[in-house]
Amino acid sequence: MEWKIIGLSAMVNAVLTVVLSLIFFPLSFLGPLTGGFLVSYFSRGYEEYYDKIDEKDGAVLGAISGLVGGLIIGLLFILGFGNISAVMGLIFSKIGTIASNTLITVFILVELSILISFVLGVIGGIIGVICQRINNVC
Repeated sequence: MEWKIIGLSAMVNAVLTVVLSLIFFPLSFLGPLTGGFLVSYFSRGYEEYYDKIDEKDGAVLGAISGLVGGLIIGLLFILGFGNISAVMGLIFSKIGTIASNTLITVFILVELSILISFVLGVIGGIIGVICQRINNVC
């Protein structure tokens, strides 16, 4: 595997998600999609007998990038990066009776960010492989 491109795309995922969530929160889903897209678009085939990347490989690479990016985003949430206080205020007003403990709420937020980043990374990885195939045909 190409760990450099995976790490770079995970960092793009985390930075883009945090920046877009600060600017306009509904656009924050573009971070994991972009990270998954970048890792699969710029990767080459890594299997021994097959030198091209297919959708399954793109999904795996996007998933790894999404997990690493989700962990980075989760760590930024735990460390109290600017927008967490606004999100916590919204969550406490809605889920205050279910999760009255701040630690449980932060844990739920971290797990949701990892899950969302994982799923969107897989989708971005598949899109990246499709775009790479279209670009190679033209």
